[in-house]
Order: sequence, then structure tokens, then C-alpha cells
Amino acid sequence: MKNILNRLINHEILTKEEAKDVLVNISSGSYNPSQISAFLTVYMMRSISIEELAGFREALLDLCLKVDLSAYNTIDLVGTGGDGKDTFNISTLASFVTAGTGIKVAKHGNYGVSSISGSSNVMETLGVKFSNESSYIEKCIDKAGIAILHAPLFHPAMKNVGPIRKELAVKTFFNMLGPLVNPSFPKNQLLGVFNLEMARMYGYLYQNTDVNFTILHSLDGYDEVSLTGPTKIITSTKEGMLNPVDFGVCHLEQSEIEGGKTIEESAAMFLNIISGKGTEAQNNVVCANAGLAIATVNKCTPLEGFELAKESLLSGKGLLALNTIQELSK
Repeated sequence: MKNILNRLINHEILTKEEAKDVLVNISSGSYNPSQISAFLTVYMMRSISIEELAGFREALLDLCLKVDLSAYNTIDLVGTGGDGKDTFNISTLASFVTAGTGIKVAKHGNYGVSSISGSSNVMETLGVKFSNESSYIEKCIDKAGIAILHAPLFHPAMKNVGPIRKELAVKTFFNMLGPLVNPSFPKNQLLGVFNLEMARMYGYLYQNTDVNFTILHSLDGYDEVSLTGPTKIITSTKEGMLNPVDFGVCHLEQSEIEGGKTIEESAAMFLNIISGKGTEAQNNVVCANAGLAIATVNKCTPLEGFELAKESLLSGKGLLALNTIQELSK
């Protein structure tokens, strides 16, 4: 590691294979916590290269416990986090709303690192069981239309990094990796990222896969469609901008989509919104993200996707998906 750190400090870039090897060595406990912290810190101070990102991704996918959901046409709705915006759990809510329309969702998530309440914090508080058993995951997909894949159960290789990330409490390149390493290898992905440079990198990376993807970044800094301004989107066939009007809704203020101050508050807010009792702003931002996921899978327009999402949320189909997974968790 000393040699790697010296090279990185001298602004050298690792090859894909070197990056992959470092992550494999981190997972096998070959480095001490100080070395791992230093390694993570380098990438807070300079951009990660596409080769490095591809190497890190390959290592994690090779080392993960894989789940075979190839019989289903699944999608994962996931954001990098690390945007510092402290919104409520928009992509997780959008996942249940999407599942309510009949699309199968394999939601990869984790506890919050740089935010108050991550996807897994809320799911756990609402009584959703985390498991890496294939039979349970398939049952969730079949009966609820959604399975929650709690990242630490599928990436045991990362146990040496978890405590360090928690202590650092700032975004690291693992925020960038999370959305790229869903252990069920979904055929479709809606990926939200915290800056434009990252959107480009994801675009380059995904062009070389057979995943049907939409990458998005709200220009005012969100890793999801925020409706507080324009959103850049990149797919395998096009690049463009989406505005609130493309979903048939009004521009929102940042204060209208803020999250809870505690995990319990976030969970209560989640339950309120999925039960159809959210504010118009909350409902619209959830349905815009779900709508884009639906549009990705169904090849329809974002507006058509939004209308399907709105019907799922307000008719209680998203809530039914949550209630079903809560029952299966008992």
C-alpha cells in the first residue's frame, strides 16, 4: 500500500487491474485502517478515473454474494447519496411506487453515511427484514414486486471499510460505487449522481454494459429528480434535460423536499407519503423519480411514467407493496 499511496500522492492514476487489486486487498484485511483512510482521502482530493472506477466496480462485483433474479425484468432506483441535501427518502419511496405499477424492483441500499437516514435505516425502522437468502428475496419480488437488498449482507468484503466510512462521515468513492454494484445485476437501472462529472463517468461505464439505464443529476446538486430546477439525463441512446414541466408539474422550492431530522422522523414521513398523505410537492417529487424509472423500463415518456406513478401512489398500490414486504418480514 505504501507504494500505491506514494504514487497517488504524486498524482499518478492506477490502472483498472491495480484498482481492482487494491480493493481485493482491502477486503482481505491486508491493509490497516490508517492506510485505508489515506487511500479514501486521496479520492476526496482528486477525481477518480474511469479506469479506477471500473476496477473498483469489478472487484466488488466479483467478491459479492450474487442473487439470481435473471427470471425477472428488474430495475434498481438508486442514488449515490453524498449530495448534502438531506431530502427525505425519495428514491426508496419511488421504488415502492414503481413496484405498485407492476414493475419488479431490486432495491440496493445501505444505512446513511453522509445523510441522517439512508434507505436501510428507514426500511429497518418500518420492520422490513434484511436477508441474503435467495428464496426470501424471490418471494419478495413475487409477492410484493420489490426486494430490499441491504448492501452489507451482499458485500462482506467491505466490512473493513464500513467503520472507517462511518468515522470519516463524509462522502468517499464508495458513494460512487454503491449504485454500480447491485448483487442481483438488474437489467434496468435509474442512477442518480451528485455531480455532472460523475454522470459522465457513469455514462461511459454503462455504455460498455448491456444494462438499460438512465443516469440523472439535478443541476442544483441533487442526486435525484428534485423538481427544484433542470435535471440532466443520460441514457444509452440520448442525452438531454428534463424540467418540471416535462412531468406536468410546477417548480419546487428546496424547503418542500427536506427530510426528517432523525431516523424515526424520516420513517414517519416515509409512511405518511406512501400512505397517500404527503404534500403535493412530496408526491410530485416521488412520482417524478418513479415516473422516470417507469419510462426507463416501459420506453414511454417521463410524463406517461409520472401519470402511472401518481396512480400507483394515490390508489394505495405502493403502500400495498410495503405492507406485503412487512408481512413477509415477520
